[in-house]
Amino acid sequence: MTSEELKDRTFKFSLSILAVFRQLKSTDEGRIIGRQLLRSSSSVAANYRAACRARSKPEFYAKLNIVLEEADESLFWLEYAREGGILEKELLSPYISESLELVKIFSASRSKMRQDKSQNQ
Repeated sequence: MTSEELKDRTFKFSLSILAVFRQLKSTDEGRIIGRQLLRSSSSVAANYRAACRARSKPEFYAKLNIVLEEADESLFWLEYAREGGILEKELLSPYISESLELVKIFSASRSKMRQDKSQNQ
């Protein structure tokens, strides 16, 4: 997957979470979980774009770590909403799957960079 394709994928993920956010009830718990989820998912896309503009490999690596953290946090809030009965499991399933896929992609990228770094020393 190219960086442009991944930029597009993270952007679409962020937009899809916006649709989930709009389905949450206006309860205290819905607002709190929704805001956390919206922030973390949009951060995945925004920080991946920033990583692609990095001026060095160490800067890219640092930003990639942020992307991974935010993707994992998004996964947490989606699972939390599912297990807490905030939204139907069937509704959340595709978003959880995509979030998990993004975590795997960014985790693998980080591992590859770490491996490349250790081989070059």
